[in-house]
Amino acid sequence: MDKLKILVVDDESRMRKLVRDFLEREGYAVLEAGDGMEAMDIFYEEKDIALILLDVMMPKMDGIQVLEKLRRQGNALPVLLLTARDSIEDRVRGLDAGADDYLVKPFAFEELLARLRVLLRKPAGDKTSVLQVGDLQLRLDTRQVFRGGQALQLSSKEFSLLRYMMQNAGIVLSRDTLEQHVWDYDYSGGSNVIDVYIRYLRRKIDEGHEKKYIHTVRGCGYVLKDDAV
Repeated sequence: MDKLKILVVDDESRMRKLVRDFLEREGYAVLEAGDGMEAMDIFYEEKDIALILLDVMMPKMDGIQVLEKLRRQGNALPVLLLTARDSIEDRVRGLDAGADDYLVKPFAFEELLARLRVLLRKPAGDKTSVLQVGDLQLRLDTRQVFRGGQALQLSSKEFSLLRYMMQNAGIVLSRDTLEQHVWDYDYSGGSNVIDVYIRYLRRKIDEGHEKKYIHTVRGCGYVLKDDAV
């Protein structure tokens, strides 16, 4: 069985070596890049990269620029941002750019591994290749999403969140339930990551449309439903 390949992008060679050594001990194949431009070159050369670990602060092309370029090209490859910055503004900027998760340095390698496993986990038990709610369509086989026939560009985490909500259309889902089923581990108390990603989905799916699919149920959570049904 081929090893999953992870691209580690960081301008600090010591950090790259530490992460590479850890991931290789865990059974992953690791590629390295020292800046954003080198990362893009490797990405285009290597067609089977499973995930990118991406530092934010780098010369030539920073992590946010790399991420935005990937997403503009319609690439939903999982990306985990690594950064020394821990402000809400920095987190939101990274998530807005299309990051699937965010880890602040210094971090425990066990937590890094847990987050990688979540992002790399493949959906299981899907009984159909297409989910449909009104004019909103999600194709599981090609990982494409359409609203009214128009393609929408989602990050892999946005796709996973939407998939779970569409599989449970009409059911009110609490934040805890969404965290457990979409992220597969508990965030520390007070995290607003679900609210942030719901906002992203609303912006991409509902904004500009009279009919809204994602609804807030005060004190309970969120529900995706077609009010016309």
